[in-house]
Amino acid sequence: MSAYHVPVLGPESIEALAIQPEGVYVDATFGGGGHSRMILERLGPQGRLLAFDQDEDALANVPDDERLLFCPANFKYLKRYMRYYNIEAVDGILADLGVSSHQLDEAERGFSYRFDAPLDMRMNRREGPTAADLLNTLPEKDIQGVLSQYGEVRNARTVAQQIVAARARKPIATTGELVALLEPLVRGHKPRYLSQVFQALRIAVNREMEALSHFLEESLNALQIGGRLVVITYHSLEDRLVKRFMRTGNVAGVARRDFYGHVLRPIRPLTKKPIVPKTEEIRLNPRARSARLRVGEKIEMVKEELDR
Repeated sequence: MSAYHVPVLGPESIEALAIQPEGVYVDATFGGGGHSRMILERLGPQGRLLAFDQDEDALANVPDDERLLFCPANFKYLKRYMRYYNIEAVDGILADLGVSSHQLDEAERGFSYRFDAPLDMRMNRREGPTAADLLNTLPEKDIQGVLSQYGEVRNARTVAQQIVAARARKPIATTGELVALLEPLVRGHKPRYLSQVFQALRIAVNREMEALSHFLEESLNALQIGGRLVVITYHSLEDRLVKRFMRTGNVAGVARRDFYGHVLRPIRPLTKKPIVPKTEEIRLNPRARSARLRVGEKIEMVKEELDR
């Protein structure tokens, strides 16, 4: 079975959901369907699973199971699809963030520096600008900001300058052209450096941080009291955002207080430190090495504080 279908931190994430056989759950990032299949194995006949994926390739992995309701959309539209299916609240939500192994291994998607392909990087190829569009139109300062903020590229300013100079001669159209431009500018370990640049572009193209922020707020509204939010992240930007949210209940990470100064916390973290893959899982699937799993539980925020 390919890494596309093998769920990262599968047993750990399913255990964290504390699945009730007749409950309603959400797989916010369906992909190869690995996590969804594990959830379905634990659901009874009346249980239901909403599965989200904006990538049309994921449709080929949807099992023939009437308990699964597939939503061909970004997970930020969680509440919209819950209303469509007349679901008031759910018992658990799982999100495995980042790019899938399938997307990385499909050359024409443009996610990987390993192939020479069109610079696309869109998870939803039906809409939005490509990575090439951004590189060829964004002002130099904005390109620098994308590389610095989303990829922590140390020489982001120099790279941005070189991109603007190169596109003045000829539009940058392929991953191969971008890699050739970057090679003289590499700082440190080449594969890591290229990964940082490609990660930054991918996050910008898909507006991933904005989508994640919206999704986290939506998930809190969607969960029942006692419902679990389980999130697997792959880079520090995502992990910090999720960590802040699970501590405070908002993406800004600022605790809200009532008139008396009590902290109003609508969610509590169940993992003091993130759960990470075991050595054997990393050996079988090296792309799992950077995965971090965090778990939160929705609570009655005022009662939680006043009872202390």
